[in-house]
Amino acid sequence: MTESDFKDFYDVLVENLESYNGEYASFIDYGPKLFKLLTDFLGYEHLKSQLKLKISAAIAYYVVPMDIIPETVYGAYGYIDDIFITAYVIRILADVYGYDLLSEYWHDKDDLEEVVELCYERSKDVLRDKTSDVLNYVGLL
Repeated sequence: MTESDFKDFYDVLVENLESYNGEYASFIDYGPKLFKLLTDFLGYEHLKSQLKLKISAAIAYYVVPMDIIPETVYGAYGYIDDIFITAYVIRILADVYGYDLLSEYWHDKDDLEEVVELCYERSKDVLRDKTSDVLNYVGLL
């Protein structure tokens, strides 16, 4: 097998979510793009090491098979906790670096700040009292 035989995890996310038309599609569809923003921003040369750890925790959460809401059990709905933690970390990055810089790593026509706030608020509403569990799972609380 060669490296080209393996799909990029971003492509896997897109495939997993592209056919989802459920109640939460308005923000779940952003999951792959938010994931990509984090993976791309890891390459930012002035990124503080403490923030690299937060980004790495959020990225790792996507690939953990049995997280708080596992995708293998709940399908696309299982990405809500992944999106929450991603938006949570992006908000921290925005506080430090601003949305102007982060937008340079954003591959979508929609306004990044609006997308992050939508994803954060909607996923937080769905998770309710599980937000602490999600953050604790990767050591962000």
